[in-house]
Amino acid sequence: MKLRPQVVTAIFRRNFSAYFSGMLGYLFILVFVMAGGYFAFSDSFFTANEPNLDQLTQWYPVLLLFFVPAITMSVWAEERKSGTDELLFTMPATDLEILLAKYFSVLAVYTVALVFSMAHVFVLGYLGNPDWGLLIATYFGYWIAGAALLSAGMLASQMTSNMTVAFVLGVVLCTIPVAIGYVGDLPVLGSVLEPFSIREQFRDLGTGVIPMTGILYFVGFIALMLYLNLVLMSRRHWKYARRASVAAEYGLRAVCIAVIATCVTAWAGYSPSMRIDATSENLFSLAPSTKKILKDLGSERPIEIQAFLSPTVPAEYEETRKRLVGLLRQFDDLGGKNLEVRFVDVEPFSEQADEAEKFGIAPVRVLTEDGGRRDEVDLFLGAVAISSYDKVVIPFFGKGLPVEYELTRSVETVANDTRYTVGILRTDAGLLDGSREWRIVSELRKQYEVVEVAPAAAIDSTQFDVLLAAMPSSLTDPEMANLVAYARTGNPLLIFDDPFPLSFNSGGFGVAGAPRQSKPAAGGGMMGGGQQPVPKADGGRATRLMNVLGVQWQYDRIAFDLSNPHPEFAQLPAEYVFVARGGSNDETFNNESSITKGLQEVIVLYGGTIEKAASSENAFTPLVQTGFESGLLRWEEFVDETPNFMSRQLTASPRQNPARRVDSDAFTLAARVQGSGDNGVNAIFVADIDMISDFFFDERTFGNLDITFDNVTFVLNAVDALVGDESFINLRSRRAKHRSLNRVEEQRNEFLEKANDAERKADDEAKKELDARKKQLSERVKEIEENEDLDPIAKQQMREQAQQTEQQRLSLAEARIDQKKNDDIRRIRAQTQKDIKALERKIQWRAIGLPALPALLVGIFVFAGRWRDEKLSVTKSRRRDH
Repeated sequence: MKLRPQVVTAIFRRNFSAYFSGMLGYLFILVFVMAGGYFAFSDSFFTANEPNLDQLTQWYPVLLLFFVPAITMSVWAEERKSGTDELLFTMPATDLEILLAKYFSVLAVYTVALVFSMAHVFVLGYLGNPDWGLLIATYFGYWIAGAALLSAGMLASQMTSNMTVAFVLGVVLCTIPVAIGYVGDLPVLGSVLEPFSIREQFRDLGTGVIPMTGILYFVGFIALMLYLNLVLMSRRHWKYARRASVAAEYGLRAVCIAVIATCVTAWAGYSPSMRIDATSENLFSLAPSTKKILKDLGSERPIEIQAFLSPTVPAEYEETRKRLVGLLRQFDDLGGKNLEVRFVDVEPFSEQADEAEKFGIAPVRVLTEDGGRRDEVDLFLGAVAISSYDKVVIPFFGKGLPVEYELTRSVETVANDTRYTVGILRTDAGLLDGSREWRIVSELRKQYEVVEVAPAAAIDSTQFDVLLAAMPSSLTDPEMANLVAYARTGNPLLIFDDPFPLSFNSGGFGVAGAPRQSKPAAGGGMMGGGQQPVPKADGGRATRLMNVLGVQWQYDRIAFDLSNPHPEFAQLPAEYVFVARGGSNDETFNNESSITKGLQEVIVLYGGTIEKAASSENAFTPLVQTGFESGLLRWEEFVDETPNFMSRQLTASPRQNPARRVDSDAFTLAARVQGSGDNGVNAIFVADIDMISDFFFDERTFGNLDITFDNVTFVLNAVDALVGDESFINLRSRRAKHRSLNRVEEQRNEFLEKANDAERKADDEAKKELDARKKQLSERVKEIEENEDLDPIAKQQMREQAQQTEQQRLSLAEARIDQKKNDDIRRIRAQTQKDIKALERKIQWRAIGLPALPALLVGIFVFAGRWRDEKLSVTKSRRRDH
């Protein structure tokens, strides 16, 4: 049977123009685009601070539940009610041509509505720098999901001649593929039904990937629903006596179509290469470096990757398992006979579990929610790469771990017969502490040999390729001399030193850990009963080391930055410095250095700053800098110290709301220093040891936050660069570009700067009033002292009485002043939050109203033209206004 395009086109025009013949069609479109704007620019949109449509994507299937039936309810029901269906079926057109014409007409109406809603994209472009490829994939997902549900809505309209009933039936039919995505949260039943839900098939499209599985799912759904439409249309041809048998025959055909569509979709799911990566950074495609490494594998020493995976995983780990399996299949394909992948399904306490644990892959207990119940499950998601040269174990692929990088690094490491070696200097930081190693050590061991270096003797640079020194300010004089001697040789040196090390293992909040503080007493014990502590070299200032490097580092001064791109972390102090692209400083990351050019965001906690010494001839290259809304705080400005009677030392804790003064300059937080001539220094200095704290390595693995920090990537890149092997830097740095709502951030930062100025003014006024009270006390004492009429005994009595009286007044005044200051600060902060919320509301309502304007203007234009045509075509005597 041959389709006639001219027939399809004629019926299409009739139905398409009929939809816009009244106000109802425009009203539905207005409601659709405004509801889309409400979901897209909700409060969570501003909290996420990302220019994308994730919030709308989350609610879009629910939005379609009501909009699609509104479009399709009149397709057949109105025809049947007015009797024009009989006229339509007597036309020289086949049932299939009529069906396709009607389907294309409702699809065109839906496409028009979707085009009007693209005003959301312009809002995103105005507010920030969105990923256009991601938005294209997202809108394609909106379109094809709507196209699928339209076919179901038409089926509902076939069943009745009442449009209201057709709308209700349409909601019911469309609810089935939408609701099973939420039924998927139920135990047992969920794992079976969820793959058939629109929410599950829409997941990849919302991340910028157009998978063949999703396309085949929606196309198969459309084919099945249109076939059922065609069956209902052809009922009028069935003979009454054979209706039951014919219905059974068509029902069997429909089941066959559904089975075929399901099988084809499932088949496409087994081929991870059958997808289009629309993201700007091609995050879901294998990197060129990965492909090159796999193709260059030698055949003389084949590699085996064994993946030990739990057969079923919690919902939050399904995407990770799916990506891991997909990448391993691609590795297996590209590696050919030189690389073999083995998948092992592991149940707890099984032989496979024992095999996994022999490789060091133990189950990780994760908290999950199943059917509304919170539970803990043991999860296997690990792999081991083995060759005759070496073995690399990846114990657990958490949600935040970059899977491709971990697999590629493991393959490349075991493909070589030697590794570079990292030496870790023994300091008070205790990175290699026998009781608990820092996570950076286990991370380095995946790629390097790791050895401990004792600073008490001359450092032998032949035993390692790069030296990592954490908190060298804690070294003693002889130890510092050995480190300085090593630095002079020009061998690679990576330094982490911190004026206020929050994560310092032995010190908690800097107890005996900050450079300004003394070393802990040897032997420790109750009430400090150990030996007297050994003095730090240069009093903790590391002066000799700084002189060799040619830099200036203030050992008791930290940086702050008022710019915070994450509203959900607004409660964090400004001493938590968020260094991100797109802020006030275009050079927060050095784009010329391979170490930092791929980074998007790091966070520095109470970190220090460094700068080039005026007399230094060494090349000083800033790697990480603050923004321009930053400044510096001295120790006495940001630290509160209290006596610790157990250790006979002062416990240092960060002060709440220190008086901050913003400087117009940007400050360097990390830099590379390279000497020349006799001074061949080759070092990277990072003024924050919290950069390598366990928290960031754990977060990189488990991905509990909605934010990806590049702290670990920066540290590993620095090691690679110093070693001289940069083959993994690009792959390791590969991630989504940091995109934020720049215009919102700019105005938010203005509010925060004004609030900071107001807080500082309130603090200054409180200090000024307090100083005046203290001056009043001293003047009263001075007045008594200068009174010649009083004898010494009377003077002393009056002085003591005056001091006691004035001290009481001073204490009361101090309490009142502090209370007033705190009240002023709370009022300022409340007003700031109110101003920020008002700004968000203004943007929100504009974003909701803007998409409605084009549809409204088109509707007015069409109705004005129709009114004009009717006025011209009707004689004057028959007009109402005559």
